[in-house]
Amino acid sequence: MARLHPGTLPSLPADVAKPRYVRDALQAGIVHLGVGAFHRAHLAVVNEAALHASGDLRWGAVGVSLRAADTRDALQPQGGLYTLALRDAADDGSPREALQVVGNLLDVLVAPEDPLAVLERLAHPDTRIVTLTITEKGYHHDPATGALRLDDAGIVHDLAHPQAPRTMPGFVVHALNLRRRRGLPPVTLLSCDNLPANGDTLRGIVLAFAQQVDGALHGWIGAHCTFPNSMVDRIVPRTTDADRERISARLGAEDAWPVIGEPFLEWVVEDRFANGRPGWAAGGARFVEHAEPFERLKLRMVNGSHSALAYLGTMAGFRTVDRAMAEPALRNFIDALMREEIAPTLPAMQGLDLDSYRARLLQRFSNPALQHQTKQIAMDGSQKLPQRLLGTVRDRLAAGQPIDRLALAIAAWIHYLRGVDETGATHDIQDPLAEALAHRLVQADAAPSVQERVAFFAGFAPVFGELGGEPRFVAAVARQLAVLETRGVLGALAVFDTTASG
Repeated sequence: MARLHPGTLPSLPADVAKPRYVRDALQAGIVHLGVGAFHRAHLAVVNEAALHASGDLRWGAVGVSLRAADTRDALQPQGGLYTLALRDAADDGSPREALQVVGNLLDVLVAPEDPLAVLERLAHPDTRIVTLTITEKGYHHDPATGALRLDDAGIVHDLAHPQAPRTMPGFVVHALNLRRRRGLPPVTLLSCDNLPANGDTLRGIVLAFAQQVDGALHGWIGAHCTFPNSMVDRIVPRTTDADRERISARLGAEDAWPVIGEPFLEWVVEDRFANGRPGWAAGGARFVEHAEPFERLKLRMVNGSHSALAYLGTMAGFRTVDRAMAEPALRNFIDALMREEIAPTLPAMQGLDLDSYRARLLQRFSNPALQHQTKQIAMDGSQKLPQRLLGTVRDRLAAGQPIDRLALAIAAWIHYLRGVDETGATHDIQDPLAEALAHRLVQADAAPSVQERVAFFAGFAPVFGELGGEPRFVAAVARQLAVLETRGVLGALAVFDTTASG
């Protein structure tokens, strides 16, 4: 079977969508840091629609991998082409799939191999927008406060080695310094990661790093570059070998690096761009003055409930999200968590029916065609929980409201950190703070009661901040952890009369 490549596009089946613009004429106006599956299934697809709608060919993209070469190695022989497969279920429950070959990714650079090439691409005159999907851990910040960790080993290295950085802040700031020195225009830096006020957080991190480099650079960035906040939403499960085989068979050409996604897509972006932007509205993006209400909605309702589902589901031995949602007690718990504890913390938004939003979300989580692995969502909990669950906890405690279901989700994370589920199967703890968390758990185990164990563990400031000293929080989590450890996930869920509550 021939490899997917620009030369094979004319021979692809008629029901496969293909690029309709002249790829050879594309300029790389966008540099994307973190060219993983989510970017290729979300931002790049919206950009593809903008290119088709406008014909403005200034907005091709160059991707940057900050770690591994696998994406570059897979896509280079394909001329940057790859397939997006949107999967859902028909009315009879059978899976269905629509394919699109995406063409606006022109090249992929691997930062550890050639950091100077990355700096030069960021500082290239064609570059107007730098987008990021590097996950929470890529910001080298304190998750509890959002502040850049100047003691982080990567940050220390990058301050000392401006021509060979390793981290996102190092690459961005040193490249902006090159732009300033060369008299080039500023750029827009657009975070698309699941962080509260992600643009503001990115701006604070970049400016903190720049201040260590040069006060004049700090002033130039602050005055001229923009950092819009944004909210992104699409479920993108990890691609499997079976996915690759199935998609290649449908194409009649081998695609080594396709991506899978659900049909639903949302992207809300503050319309603050320093040097132009594509017409992303053609692909479903919504431009707003303030993204914060949308960010909060998504982080708390989608990501918060997703994390709760992942930790409870993983510990119960459920490998996929749809399997976890098929357990009535767990589905009812997630429904009640959103309705009774998360939704009351959200501001009213014009045109938003929260009941309909919740119902659609439950339907998305139940999509059997995605086979979304609970362990994928469970990764990097130390970076995710402060945004996804702890902010909601703080708001409810401040209002004097109960946090029982939120506390069970947090207790499930602590339970998960043991590395063994209730079936006896082991799982790796993939987290940038895994070693520190394991050490904290060992120390906590020396405490004589569950309450004291949780109090000690919650004192881990990088995750919990001042919340670890809140007696109501500690007591609620301790109650739920005690039930999890004695009765298991389904026993803990049985405590909540979710069926009767709606």
